[in-house]
Amino acid sequence: MSLLCRVRHWLNEVRGLNDRPEGCGVTRTISEAGAVWDRGTWRNPPVRAVVEGRALRVTAAENSDAWRQTSYGFVHDSAHALLARLPAEGAVEISFLLDYTEQFDQAGIYLHVSESVWIKAGVEVSDGIPQVGAVVTHGVSDWSVAPVPEWIDREITVRLSRAGDAVTIRARAGDEPFRLIRVAPLDETASAEVGPFCASPTRAGLTATFTRWVETDADAALHPEGD
Repeated sequence: MSLLCRVRHWLNEVRGLNDRPEGCGVTRTISEAGAVWDRGTWRNPPVRAVVEGRALRVTAAENSDAWRQTSYGFVHDSAHALLARLPAEGAVEISFLLDYTEQFDQAGIYLHVSESVWIKAGVEVSDGIPQVGAVVTHGVSDWSVAPVPEWIDREITVRLSRAGDAVTIRARAGDEPFRLIRVAPLDETASAEVGPFCASPTRAGLTATFTRWVETDADAALHPEGD
C-alpha cells in the first residue's frame, strides 16, 4: 500500500469512516495495521485475515475445528486462533459478529495451554440453532451449550477471566448483562495464551468479524455482590 493510501486510510479512521479511500483498493493487512490485532500470533493461520477500520475479518478454512476424542472419536486441532499471553490473574474480552448459516459454524475466544489442554468458548451453530457454550479440554473434550437464537445478527462479547485455579467464562449480546457460561479448572502455574478464534468444520467461506479485543482485570468474584 502506498504512503498516500495509508494517509488516506488514517484520515478516514479519524473521521470515523469505514470506506476505502478512492484509488486505494488494497485492504490493510494485519502487519500494516499496527493496531490491537498485532498483539497476537496465529495458531493455525486462516485462509484470509484483514483489518478493515478497527475490525479484523477472518475467513476460516473448510474442515477447521478443535476437539479431542469424546463421543466423536477424532482429534481436530485446526481452529484458527490469534493468541497472546494470558497472565495468571487477568481477563480478556472478545467481541465479534458471525454469519450463522451452517452446522458447527463457530467463533469466540480460545485459551491454549497445550495440544491437549485448551478451552474454546463462544457461539456455535448446532442442529440449526446458534448455541452459546464452551468446550473444555483436559486430554479429552467436554461441551456445554444453551440455545440463543435471539442473538442472531447481534454483536457478541465473550469474557474469559483467570484467577487462582479457575477460568470463568461469561457472554452477552449487545450491551445486555453478562451471563455465566462456564467455570472450569486450570492449573494456576500453567503458561497460557488467549485470543479470538473461529472455525468452520463443514464448509468453506465462513467469515467472522472481530470488533474488539480488550485485556482487563480478572473478575473480583464469581458471583456479583448480593447473589
